[in-house]
Amino acid sequence: MAKKGKKRKDIKRKLLHKYRLVILNESTFEEKISFKLSRLNVFITGSLFIIGLIGLTTLLIAFTPLREYIPGYSSTQLKRQATELTYQTDSVVRVLNYTNKYLDNIRKVLKGDIENNEMNRDSLFEQFKLDPSTVDLTPIREDSVLRAEVALEDKYNLFENNKGNNSMVFFTPVSGTISQKYDAQKKHYAVDVVAAKDTPVKAVAAGTVIFSEWTADTGYVIIIKHKDGLLSAYKHNGSLNKGQGDIVRAGEVIASVGNTGELTTGPHLHFELWAKGSPVNPLDYIDFK
Repeated sequence: MAKKGKKRKDIKRKLLHKYRLVILNESTFEEKISFKLSRLNVFITGSLFIIGLIGLTTLLIAFTPLREYIPGYSSTQLKRQATELTYQTDSVVRVLNYTNKYLDNIRKVLKGDIENNEMNRDSLFEQFKLDPSTVDLTPIREDSVLRAEVALEDKYNLFENNKGNNSMVFFTPVSGTISQKYDAQKKHYAVDVVAAKDTPVKAVAAGTVIFSEWTADTGYVIIIKHKDGLLSAYKHNGSLNKGQGDIVRAGEVIASVGNTGELTTGPHLHFELWAKGSPVNPLDYIDFK
């Protein structure tokens, strides 16, 4: 026991023993700076320096673009380029398949397997194309009557579509056909509105842009914060006209319809409406027709 106690005292004495670090002028031996140090002070100071250096390095990697130069980290620009190249590759593959089918039919004609040798490349795919001139778009009588009734109601009932909030009038962000409705059970907290590419997308109400950026899954996304705890989100846009922090007016053009992001199947607007942190059905507030 005495030996252990003596050993502990020796260790404590070594850790706390004072040393003097002196910096002298080499020519005159004049003392410039001196420090009183101990092994314990040096150990603590070195540990704090190392911890601070590790923390600073972590912050630089996590919150600055420097991480893109480190192997293993992905770049937003590279993701965007990869997505665009994927679309271009898909188009090239489709054209290549068409060309291969055309060449196969030419070979059959040359071998005599097909008697009709008046084939052309476009005729091979007529069965997969829809000629707009063959579609009858004339509205039926019932449809015309219904449209007239709806137009008359909209003319005199300004707040009819705002079932959940009669204090605010919502503009239609884009008019078109709804391809997928709001379905909370399937976690689809939005409506997908099919519209022509580059159709202007408008803000449903006045507010402030809190997010305007590219994302890999949903392409160009813009989110606007409105009064009364309302948020509106517009996804899969082709381009964005507003940046983060901009103040927009109701009905102002903020983006254009596009087909960006991995989770898309064609030009459309994915529109979400949130009230006080919870998703709501946009069809209860807005008429997209």
